[in-house]
Amino acid sequence: MNVRHAVVALAAVSVLAGCAGGAPAAPATPRAPGSSPGGAPASPAPSSVSSKPSAAATPHGTLLVADFGADTVTFVDPDPGHDRHTLGSVEVGTAPYGLVVDDRGIAWVATAESVAVVDTATRTRLARIPYKTRTGPVTTGEYRGGGMGIALAPDGRHVYVGVNVPGRNGVLEIVDTATREVTGTVPVGRRPFDVDVSPDGTEVYATGHDSFDVTAVATADRKSRRFEVAPYGTEGGLGSWLKPHYAVVRPADGRLLLPFEGERLVVLDPRTGRSTVEPMTANTHQHGATLAPDGTLLVVGTGPVLSDDRGPSLTVRTPAGSERVVPLDGPHEDVTVSDDGRTAYVTEGFTRDGYGNGVTVVDLTGGKRPFEVVAGARPLGIAIL
Repeated sequence: MNVRHAVVALAAVSVLAGCAGGAPAAPATPRAPGSSPGGAPASPAPSSVSSKPSAAATPHGTLLVADFGADTVTFVDPDPGHDRHTLGSVEVGTAPYGLVVDDRGIAWVATAESVAVVDTATRTRLARIPYKTRTGPVTTGEYRGGGMGIALAPDGRHVYVGVNVPGRNGVLEIVDTATREVTGTVPVGRRPFDVDVSPDGTEVYATGHDSFDVTAVATADRKSRRFEVAPYGTEGGLGSWLKPHYAVVRPADGRLLLPFEGERLVVLDPRTGRSTVEPMTANTHQHGATLAPDGTLLVVGTGPVLSDDRGPSLTVRTPAGSERVVPLDGPHEDVTVSDDGRTAYVTEGFTRDGYGNGVTVVDLTGGKRPFEVVAGARPLGIAIL
């Protein structure tokens, strides 16, 4: 047993923080005002929201974030030269987690009780689609039931949502985007942090945080296969820190990339269920991940879980495997990247203590230092419009 594994096994006995276990922790607290990147104070939760049409269409390049600390999504102008960054919010439902935007500019948002449908051009809510799965009382916080990971089929005809059922395995719910109805449900792993789709749309992958697995669901017949993903083993069970969080699908070969602890990158082949492990260098607990157009992998480092871990960061990993680690100020959760691959946007919402209410903008060319723009209330999921 290596040192990390041994220490984490001891830490799992007490389950001190939310990401580690399956029982609620104390309510998370926000980062102190002024401690976010660039010294800008954290923005408060939006004081008012509306589903009425906005006065002007949403500009291209606007960010859309899911306000896990509120019941809204917020539209954010990331231009540092502008005085006002939040362009308005739309009420979507309790504790929105993940979101995805289709080619028509329609956003699909996974909240505690439903999938909200938002027209991003006019900033209006079009519908709420209730889940088929019963998840108990509607609550907030990291362990709340309801939608977590969410993904869109390549043809735009379906949205796939990982629904957390507290204390039990999760469910993948399939939404028909034309009828705006849930048309199917498939059992998956526990607490489905992330959902991804194969490049050809034939399979959906739900990453089960608390079950150390990925469930592959065939879109044609909805049959499923489970793959254990546990490069450190499963010792500690629900109390372990060493679990999968987010994944990305590599378009070139359809393999899933799952980062662990800034130390190991699991490369899973869903055709065979076999995986290999490649070294990583950030040495920090990791959550959100995405791929740039050229195949560069971006991974959010949330900060230390052990005394010898390093602080929050963004790993920039080339397809060849070389890495550059960009330090961040405070914990972060998820990341998206511009179409030209030059800029990353990292949400400060986080699922544990120390979260912020902004988005950190990272120049991937290295020409500018990271800076923060204010962005709603504890933003988690993010997309570029």
